[in-house]
Amino acid sequence: MSSSPREIALVTSPAAGKGRGPALRAAVARRLRDSGLVVHDLMGGDGEETLSLTRDAVAQGADGVVVIGGDGMFHVALQAVAGTDVPIGLVPCGTGNDVARYFDLPRQDPMAAVDRIIAHRTRTIDLARSGDRWFVTVLAAGFDAVVNERANQMSWPRGQMRYQLATLAELRTFEPLHYTLDLDGEVRRVEAMLVAVGNGPSFGGGLRITEGALLDDGLLDVVIIKPMSRTGLVRTYPKLFAGTHVTHPKYEHHRVRKVTVAAAGIVAYADGERFGALPLSVECVGGALKVWV
Repeated sequence: MSSSPREIALVTSPAAGKGRGPALRAAVARRLRDSGLVVHDLMGGDGEETLSLTRDAVAQGADGVVVIGGDGMFHVALQAVAGTDVPIGLVPCGTGNDVARYFDLPRQDPMAAVDRIIAHRTRTIDLARSGDRWFVTVLAAGFDAVVNERANQMSWPRGQMRYQLATLAELRTFEPLHYTLDLDGEVRRVEAMLVAVGNGPSFGGGLRITEGALLDDGLLDVVIIKPMSRTGLVRTYPKLFAGTHVTHPKYEHHRVRKVTVAAAGIVAYADGERFGALPLSVECVGGALKVWV
């Protein structure tokens, strides 16, 4: 490693962590600088500007990117470093924080998370890629995506309650979807409540929908939840936090290198962010990201 100070792009946005990100920014920057790092403080007005600033910093030779925020902010910055040797670190302050869970990062102690970055230990992991977009957690492409879409259209209430109300609203009318799946060349046509494509095991704040997914096995985990009653869906939901839903008779699991998911009228979400309308083809790219752990 070079003896000259490492140059770090510190990335956040006004909305990160519902405003907690910008509040942490000065303290995080100070801690990094006190350790001898050169810090370039970047804050875009929205995701598009934040990504542009991060890409510019990487192109100009930044030795690493540090994100203050949750899965959404990590997703934005990820687009700038995926497929490069530039490591990325996370100071968690989101609501879901599944990325932080993946790497056992302190979720209640920001400075402890900063110290992980300063220690400069990295892990190389796989990423999922669809076209020129990348994600690290899970692509939601069914009931869960429909709930997200409804929640994003609601102005009230704020926080998790909005998603709970959106879930209740969708449960009243949701019908199983007709999917066409291409699993490493094997075409399947199925009816299902949802299809999830996992690079990692969880999304949505610890919902272990793709339980057993590994970040460095070169494979995607595709989970299909077959049609079940609304009552059954509600009863099964709590099992997702422990990953015990895998014994449910409506659960189906595949490991593939590439999958295409098609269903009419569905907008998929990945890393909690609006990702794109189906159909989408997703492939696993081995060793595509270095993360400070």
